Amino acid sequence: MGRPYSDKFLRELADADETNLGVRLAKVCVEANLPTAYVAQALETTRLSVSYWFRGRQIRAKKHPAILAFMSLVREDIANGRLPAKSTADAKLYISEMIGIQL
Repeated sequence: MGRPYSDKFLRELADADETNLGVRLAKVCVEANLPTAYVAQALETTRLSVSYWFRGRQIRAKKHPAILAFMSLVREDIANGRLPAKSTADAKLYISEMIGIQL
């Protein structure tokens, strides 16, 4: 599977402020190999919003509970060996099963 994140983004992420919720979300998604577009669908927002969050932009407080729950589920699945996704199709299936909607 091609990496869904650019080398430039990964370098910037390595130096980003880990106290920022969006940066923490980005690190979890990179570790899980989940593309931004699928993360956006799971969080009921746009891909552009997720991209902004990953780069440290402010996230509205009403989105925090969903993001924290998403990150918890992804971390659990990383620990259990279900993630990282091995392909785009695997990532799509994972998110589809998580949200209960066929993507």
